[in-house]
Amino acid sequence: MKFSKQREMILNQVLNYPIHPTADQVYTALKTDNPNLSLGTVYRNLNLLSEMGMLMKIRIADGSDRFDGRTDDHYHMVCERCSKVYDVELDTMKALKSCVSDKYGHALTEITLTLKGVCAACTSCTPQTE
Repeated sequence: MKFSKQREMILNQVLNYPIHPTADQVYTALKTDNPNLSLGTVYRNLNLLSEMGMLMKIRIADGSDRFDGRTDDHYHMVCERCSKVYDVELDTMKALKSCVSDKYGHALTEITLTLKGVCAACTSCTPQTE
């Protein structure tokens, strides 16, 4: 696959954007300095980069897909208030593949888990009731 300047720019934007951006956020961040960039190009390249395993696509049930530069095994928590997506390390999930294999004989190739809740920043901003 040819690695164009636009594809590299899109990849680097996600790699350097710690909040798991949407395609629209990537487009908005790059558009000012790259007036010939189209939203369609951003979508196509993000999807291609995730299919190639260079990015992780995070499907959000009630929102836009997000993209993550980390492709190692980890999970995500979506804040119900601010909609930010956070990385979550869960050691208990690492044992799940062998547990399923031992108990059922199935060979898991991927575990997709997205948690939903309220992030620490939003929790600390919540007014206390008496």
